[in-house]
Amino acid sequence: MRKAWIVASVAISSALAFVMLLVIGVYLVAGNLVNGVSGGAKSLAKGSVPAAYAALVQKWGNLCPAISPALLAAQLYQESGFNPRAQSHAAAQGIAQFIPGTWASHGIDGDGDGDRDVWDPKDAIPSAASYDCELASYVKKVGGNPTENMLAAYNAGAYAVIKYGGVPPYNETRNYVKRITTLSESFAAPAGRVDPSEQAAAAIEYAQKKLGTPYLWGGTGTAEQGGRFDCSGLTQAAYETVGIKLPRVANDQYNAGPHPSRDELLPGDLVFFSDDLTNSRAIRHVGIYVGGGYMIDAPRTGAVIRFDPIDTPDYFGATRVTEDGAKALPTTV
Repeated sequence: MRKAWIVASVAISSALAFVMLLVIGVYLVAGNLVNGVSGGAKSLAKGSVPAAYAALVQKWGNLCPAISPALLAAQLYQESGFNPRAQSHAAAQGIAQFIPGTWASHGIDGDGDGDRDVWDPKDAIPSAASYDCELASYVKKVGGNPTENMLAAYNAGAYAVIKYGGVPPYNETRNYVKRITTLSESFAAPAGRVDPSEQAAAAIEYAQKKLGTPYLWGGTGTAEQGGRFDCSGLTQAAYETVGIKLPRVANDQYNAGPHPSRDELLPGDLVFFSDDLTNSRAIRHVGIYVGGGYMIDAPRTGAVIRFDPIDTPDYFGATRVTEDGAKALPTTV
């Protein structure tokens, strides 16, 4: 028994030493890649839009130069969380949240079946893209960024954009423009290397201190819960220690930044798992990558926070968390 305990202790100590090397590596990599290339492409990130709507978003997101598939996806996510039956207290309806008056004047028959149905994504998604492009045409002579001007017109009206010669000086409008443009980065397939997170090392350090803590479904680490976590409660708490407020559930945390490929993973990236690899809304588990093909995660009831391999059949993808990306997420979807 004593021999087994000694062997286990050595293994744990080696693992922790390995993690600390990785943590130091994060800082070194962050310093070396500060001026790295980043950005988004016209194509959507894998699974970022539910498969039922991905082709529509990809097609109609290229309707005019002011929009992109990723931008259109960000708007739909912001408005409804891709819920075609969403309805707000202000009577906004469907996946694109058109109010009846706007739908009456701007809804189109996107699928050519002879009707315009605000509840049908095949009509609502093309209508959202069409409306964006119509707004862009209203403000096309205004200087500055045409996409930002279009979004500002969506929020404050085309007249305000024309009056001020660009995004008007309204906090609500400026915040909306920043939120959607930032959020769109999490829906775009990266065109190049994704810059590392400077906060990653501290997030790993926090999660490392929780190794061995029993899992609790719904746990967020409160004193009343005995400091226990579920998977997304752990990742939320880890990043909160560095001033980044992530959403509560794993499938929303996926949209907190751009998505590095498997061979681009760095310690601190969030890694996600799903039984449906075509739909980020179906994600059911998340962990914090530590390098070497391993993560720290809170796996399930009856288990403890531990190291687990990430290369499993249900591996969905990863997110490199950014402060702006987290701030851009809607509070409810």
